Amino acid sequence: MSCVTDRSLRYTRIGEIFWKGFAAEGNTFLKCPFKALQFDACGAVFLTNHIACKLSTLYFKNLTVSWPCPARLPSLVVLPCWFLSMDLPVIDLSRYMEISVRSGGAVFSASDEVGNAEELRALCAAVSGSLRDTGALLVKDPRCTAEDNDRFLDMMERYFERSEEFKLQQARPNLHFQVGSTPEGVEIPRSLVDEDMQARIKSMPKEFQPAIPSGPDPKWRYMWRVGPRPANTHFKELNSEPVIPDEFPDWKETMDLWGSKMIAAIEVVAEMAAIGFGLDKDAFTSLMDHGPHLLSPTGSDLQRHGSLGTVFAGYHYDLNFLTIHGRSRFPGLNIWLRNGQKMEVKVPFGCLLIQTGKQLEWLTAGECLAGMHEVLVTNRTLEAIESARQQSRSLWRVSSTLFGHIASDATLKPLGHFADTPLASKYPPICTGDYVEKELAAINLKG
Repeated sequence: MSCVTDRSLRYTRIGEIFWKGFAAEGNTFLKCPFKALQFDACGAVFLTNHIACKLSTLYFKNLTVSWPCPARLPSLVVLPCWFLSMDLPVIDLSRYMEISVRSGGAVFSASDEVGNAEELRALCAAVSGSLRDTGALLVKDPRCTAEDNDRFLDMMERYFERSEEFKLQQARPNLHFQVGSTPEGVEIPRSLVDEDMQARIKSMPKEFQPAIPSGPDPKWRYMWRVGPRPANTHFKELNSEPVIPDEFPDWKETMDLWGSKMIAAIEVVAEMAAIGFGLDKDAFTSLMDHGPHLLSPTGSDLQRHGSLGTVFAGYHYDLNFLTIHGRSRFPGLNIWLRNGQKMEVKVPFGCLLIQTGKQLEWLTAGECLAGMHEVLVTNRTLEAIESARQQSRSLWRVSSTLFGHIASDATLKPLGHFADTPLASKYPPICTGDYVEKELAAINLKG
């Protein structure tokens, strides 16, 4: 047995395992207990007091990964974040906003901001890295308060508790359900109609496979347009005026307030991601201008559909650019990381969840893949249902969801250096509105 002690390895990047330039000498492996992990202020990870010996696995917390390695330890190891923890990284956006505002938006340009520039580069790299490797990210935005989210959830619970007859008055099937209400039993999960997706599901390990729904999603949804609409567009159905239900005098104010704050958070994440990917700061946000952004809460009746395993939103990806969620009062969201691993999301108090959509995949030529996810009743959902019953709270599960879009008349195509990548040909230029209408037809939202 060989032994190496007091050796530190720095984990600096999310995504791939680099272990190059060695000649394997025997069947030597590395074992490190989780207690040896240390995190510095920038989120870098260090391992100390490694012991190299004849073992067959590398242990990180509750995750076991087989990993052969040479007896001689390398100077640099790069691990995906999902090796280190089953929790998504949390990025506080306030530091980026503070430095960006102070520098007049000219990030990285002033010589007296060198230290800040390095800090921002690290933050932006963390954002782009997490979107690339997990398809998701948790953020804190001081403008998006828990109180605002609660006010929004309270109103939507009151709305979804109204009768079906009342809610159908706000349905607009002639506008592809892109404003107003969408009744339960209308939206069909992509996994039921996409044969390629079905084949990928069958190839997954059993423990990572999604729940297979038997039909359309048993959830309601409400679509509320956020932000200015274009004066001229070829896609009027995708940019229609919002629908306001009767008997909700605070509806517009509540929806606009929460929607505008979440769009503002998406725009900051989009800027940071662009910088992290080596693009211009406004590469994404300029395309989002006058986009058909939708505050789109879902309503799922847990009193009727509250049994374990009930699928509210079958395995699918989002067709938009970035999706943002406030914290729901009932858990149940599963996501799939880029490596195919299934993960139940736990959104900490005061945080927002960001997920990658298909439009971002297009703009990055597949560097970011649209994040796959599902919503269903889990054991944690059942615990939340029981708690709500004891406190006489609503049993409607409301998602605090907003879809950030690229403008309908803009062109989707790989940007900057992504246009020169081998996969760019898989993402030919297409008008965003045409792409969206094609996707809506596939999931039964466009006739």
